[in-house]
Amino acid sequence: MTSAPSPRRESTAIRSETVRQILEHYRAIWALEHALALMQWDLETYMPREGIVGRAIARAEIAQLIQRIMLDEKLVRLVERAKEEKDLTDIERGIIRVLSRELKYFQRVPPDVIREFNKVTSEASVAWRAARERSRFEILAPHLERIVELSRVIAERLGYEEHPYDALLDLYEEGLTRRDIEQIFSTLEPVIKGLLRRLEALGWPRSHPLERVPCKRQRIEALVVKTLEMLGLPKDRLRVDTSPHPFSIEITQRYDVRITVRYRDVNFKETLFSALHEYGHALYSLGIDESLLMTPVGTPNSLGLHESQSRFVENFVGRSREFASLIMPVLRECLPFMSDYAEEDVFYYFNTVRPYPIRVESDEVTYNLHVLLRYKLESMLVAGEIKVSQLPELWNYEMERLLGIRPRNDAEGVLQDIHWANGLIGYFPTYTLGNAIAAMIYYKHGRVGELVMSGNFAQLWEYLREKVHKWGSIYAPKELLARSFGEAYNAEYLVRYLEEKFR
Repeated sequence: MTSAPSPRRESTAIRSETVRQILEHYRAIWALEHALALMQWDLETYMPREGIVGRAIARAEIAQLIQRIMLDEKLVRLVERAKEEKDLTDIERGIIRVLSRELKYFQRVPPDVIREFNKVTSEASVAWRAARERSRFEILAPHLERIVELSRVIAERLGYEEHPYDALLDLYEEGLTRRDIEQIFSTLEPVIKGLLRRLEALGWPRSHPLERVPCKRQRIEALVVKTLEMLGLPKDRLRVDTSPHPFSIEITQRYDVRITVRYRDVNFKETLFSALHEYGHALYSLGIDESLLMTPVGTPNSLGLHESQSRFVENFVGRSREFASLIMPVLRECLPFMSDYAEEDVFYYFNTVRPYPIRVESDEVTYNLHVLLRYKLESMLVAGEIKVSQLPELWNYEMERLLGIRPRNDAEGVLQDIHWANGLIGYFPTYTLGNAIAAMIYYKHGRVGELVMSGNFAQLWEYLREKVHKWGSIYAPKELLARSFGEAYNAEYLVRYLEEKFR
């Protein structure tokens, strides 16, 4: 296995004068993206609902400004010149690769499309909240129709070989295609359905009494904070807030990362695991090498790799037997009723398996079927095979086909995720891709349970930092995985993990 050079050593001095000039030009783009990230975080946390009137316009104008700076003739010439240079370092090649991808987007997608896309997704984010609160899909539908139309335009402008969905997938996972996704799901779907049947026959817990125990928000908040502190929470670089849909966002990679959670007054594991999930995302952003700050490669590599880190922390750490043992003192300190339960109770509470309508609250076995449902619908939307107005009915049909259940209403069904309202069409498959990568990391490491049992999270996070985090976007996703782990996407590791854990 080829070992990659350290980004810190490589970038002590950018050798190419052309790349130096590119980075000077890029700082303004970085600053505008910093502002957009802060505006997005505020939109989803503290902004009053009517604030969207100004926020949508401001975000759209900034997006257009970024496009104008990116398309400045001087920057374009510098990037083209750098492509011809010999003996570039890995970091310099990564910078040119990433900027070339961004230039392709801005050169092919018209400014008016970018402006409208940013405006309509800002408005749709607020409409989604109202639609979800009232369980009325028709509130979001007109916004989503325009988002799908614009996504088709973007796909056509970017170009693709086989399917318009490929162009959108590539925005979130460089080089990923519909063929890759179909291969992963064709491996997973029959295994998951077979495993569900076996678990039901074996009497694996489908529910647990702890799911019905009321719990005050203040106590769950304390549990979240103490659990994250146990994992090494860097309070001077990470803050935790609340939002209708949990998320993680990097304001300044390594130095300012924000995560949110959603609280309920029952079933505390839902909040706990959403916090662990978002903390995994945050670890990635916090672990990027300092030398890459404010450069095009100073960001997490891809959504698949990003999700691999969140799912690794949430599932391979948080739902393990070792973690159930480790967290018991914290549970009993924050939640007095936990004194009536043993470690084995906690493990089975964390790992109940049953078809459930909500993706973010689903177990490891059924989770990927939720992703498959979304992948099928959004790829058909992009291809023009279905209409937005058909989504609620098709959603319920696919949920019943895949999981044997039907949502009670739109809020529990088609409106549960904010992703489509945010314009993130092509994003969902990266969740399953992340699960597959996380399973590979789990087996390549080989001692995860041992480190969790001892509470040695610093060593575990350092492994992830060395293998994934610190490289930012220097290498394309498949290349980084091959360098760090010897192979790229392989769903068989996830199959092995699920079958070994849920015997």
